[in-house]
Amino acid sequence: MADNYSRSYKNVNETTAVSPVATLMQKVYLWMALALCASGLTALGAASSETIMNLILGSRTAFFLLIIAEVGVVFYLNIAIRKIPFKTAAALFMVYSILNGATLSVIFLVFQLPSIVSTFFITAGTFGAMAWLGHTTKKDLSSIGQMLSMALIGLIIASIVNIFWANNILYWIITYVGVFTFVGLTAYDAQKIKNMLNKRNQHNSEEIRKIALMGSLMLYLDFVNLFLYLLRMFGKKK
Repeated sequence: MADNYSRSYKNVNETTAVSPVATLMQKVYLWMALALCASGLTALGAASSETIMNLILGSRTAFFLLIIAEVGVVFYLNIAIRKIPFKTAAALFMVYSILNGATLSVIFLVFQLPSIVSTFFITAGTFGAMAWLGHTTKKDLSSIGQMLSMALIGLIIASIVNIFWANNILYWIITYVGVFTFVGLTAYDAQKIKNMLNKRNQHNSEEIRKIALMGSLMLYLDFVNLFLYLLRMFGKKK
């Protein structure tokens, strides 16, 4: 009986130990969902306004400045996350999601709305399955993550080259490799975030919340990129 009691006590302690991480992972996905909502609403609102679309697409300079602003916010977040307050970091994340939504508004001019919606749900289902796999699997995905990170670099280089080359075969190779890469990165990043939260001092609430916020940014980027590559495959153009 004493043995049973000690086992029960151990199980309670283990449950208590993992619950803070589980709670933080919920916040990671909540922040990611809020950012996706901000991006989606911004994109839809911008696409519905002729004035805003003329402002965004009126010149290449304006569009590239918008992209540079997005990259600048993400870059600043990554290098300054330890120094700035959590509220500032969270505000910058929301600013980034709004800027990204403005950039994504162009998809409403290119693709039919029903295909955008259906692709979003396909992305959500795929993302959810892979995030769950990354969170629950006992297999270390570090080696897979390293290969996928190299594949991501190759994707970026190939995409830049194809802007000037405009090769249709390369376009579809990039698309399928992109889907495979971000499907895998979703599982890898989910596991990586969970491990990072497990290793940190749970009593340092400011630090742990910043890690969770940056984790939500990572998963947000995985979701958006997976969505864009799947939209190439399933989206019906106007």
